[in-house]
Amino acid sequence: MKLDKKEILKALETITVAGEGKNMVESGAIANVVTFGDEVIVDLVLHVPALHIRKRAEDDIKKTILEKVSQNAQIKINVKVEAPEKSIAPDKSIPGIKNIIAVASGKGGVGKSTVTANLAVSLAKMGFSVGILDADIYGPSMPIMFDVENAKPLSVEVDGKSKMKPIENYDVKILSIGFFTPANQAIMWRGPMAAKALNQMIFDADWGELDFLLIDLPPGTGDIHLSIVQALPLTGTVVVSTPQAVALADAKKGVAMFMSEAINVPVLGIIENMAYFTPEELPNNKYYIFGKEGAKNLAEDLQVPFLGEVPIVQSIREAGDYGRPAAMQTGSIIETVFEEITRNVVQEVVSRNENLPATEAVKITTMAGCSSTKK
Repeated sequence: MKLDKKEILKALETITVAGEGKNMVESGAIANVVTFGDEVIVDLVLHVPALHIRKRAEDDIKKTILEKVSQNAQIKINVKVEAPEKSIAPDKSIPGIKNIIAVASGKGGVGKSTVTANLAVSLAKMGFSVGILDADIYGPSMPIMFDVENAKPLSVEVDGKSKMKPIENYDVKILSIGFFTPANQAIMWRGPMAAKALNQMIFDADWGELDFLLIDLPPGTGDIHLSIVQALPLTGTVVVSTPQAVALADAKKGVAMFMSEAINVPVLGIIENMAYFTPEELPNNKYYIFGKEGAKNLAEDLQVPFLGEVPIVQSIREAGDYGRPAAMQTGSIIETVFEEITRNVVQEVVSRNENLPATEAVKITTMAGCSSTKK
């Protein structure tokens, strides 16, 4: 039996896609119908990327053709989803902030927050105005590292609007979710709620004039990272890793995310933390506990700058625990190490601003990923 295309279209005029008022033919959901004897191929276009809507539409089409056209019809449905662009987070910059640098790591425990804190105080010592946004929502560290864990941001009025005033210590302005939750309380938030809290700390804060805003990201490549690149045009990102293969594998993924065509945020370079251990009694000896020059080799492979290496030194850990970043230890090896790394970061920022256009904000356009859109 040869199926008739007009008869099929007439039958499909009796059903609708869930959530739409017009029938499938009138709404354009049925893009095309092709028949070959008792075979029929239906091209279906949906505007909502929801599996239950797709399944219901396919079932309705098959049921309608079988009941109203032919019980013997062999039906194939090709589904295409054309979801409209929808921005999830605000697409705006923060007035008064010249450079926004995200500090990231593929894996947790590599010392990303420690590096962020010491970069901040090193920049401040060089005369720059600096702020830190602690975006590690589920494990905020900055309140402890800056000895301000009991502080609470005050509300100030700016241009008729109520704003949060960041906590300041060691000439660094800080905002962290840790200021708003009890120290012994776990933060159990889904992605949208965490993103909302993050946006409030970004846009409802009185940051003032800053040369650098450092964003301490959580490990990995998840919701918070996407929220940041959606909300802010980042100047660039710095990736922190240890030399060991397990950490490098995840650091590589972190670099790949920022360098992807969809995100397109410049990678300023890679910092190798816990590069080697030198005992105090054997100052000329270096023990490469986690491997040798792994992050340096990764930087070469990925063709991104290598910003420097930080050794394993007990005073770095002690300084973080006591709330006084180790880079403030005047005349120490650690001060020299972080000064050199910070100079390299500043140099890369200057080079990036001279040679590359401003970073574009990002919009989520599909359920699977991102695309960059001009502001």
